[in-house]
Amino acid sequence: MVTVISLGGSIVAPDGVDVPFLKNFYSLTKECLEADEKRRFILVVGGGGPARAWQNAYREIAASGGQSAGGQSAGGTSAVAFKDEEADWIGVMATRLNAQLIKAIMGDWCTQPVITDPSRVDPFVGRVLVAAGWKPGFSSDYDAVLLAERFQADMVINLSNIEQVYTDDPRKNPNAKPIGTISWTDFRAMVGEEWTPGKNVPFDPIASRHAAKLGLKVICAAGRDLPNLRLILDGKPFLGTVIG
Repeated sequence: MVTVISLGGSIVAPDGVDVPFLKNFYSLTKECLEADEKRRFILVVGGGGPARAWQNAYREIAASGGQSAGGQSAGGTSAVAFKDEEADWIGVMATRLNAQLIKAIMGDWCTQPVITDPSRVDPFVGRVLVAAGWKPGFSSDYDAVLLAERFQADMVINLSNIEQVYTDDPRKNPNAKPIGTISWTDFRAMVGEEWTPGKNVPFDPIASRHAAKLGLKVICAAGRDLPNLRLILDGKPFLGTVIG
């Protein structure tokens, strides 16, 4: 049994690395693997705080045209032009840093290098496979969907800093309602069709398009609520949103 978890960077490294969470996540993973010798995990890791910080630095420098506070060009005569592709590459590299940390934590459970191209994956020979971002144009959610397709997983568990998908942003709209179950058609109408670097949606629009095509189920749940994750893994009632 292969379980794909899209492990949001916002819970791995919201600002700095969340060491207590990672210790607890490792303990849960170990417990599940020891309890069922047929269970295997694919962990696809996002960029989190490092991605946002470095992308924001790039945006700020580009917005200023590369000018210093005194109006002087910082290191050259050409103005800095912001490019989505460059911002995406920054985010991709942040996912790879986080993923390498997760691989190291998993120790002997993970015997293969971090996957950075889900279109070229060797057979899954260990108990845990760790993957990171691939290339510009989408988030690591899309990599999770491709790996679920490659290894015949029937769902992706998407762990982030929200416990459910809402009808609107609850931080801005007090009337926003949590959603228990939603179709891909309705979900895609909410998140749109386009991807921009750092876009804040429950599940990447590009990943959503491919998951809908596959008929793949995605569960969105709070990443730090590990007892709730255990309920999902055990097939018991849980708090979250089922898309599909």
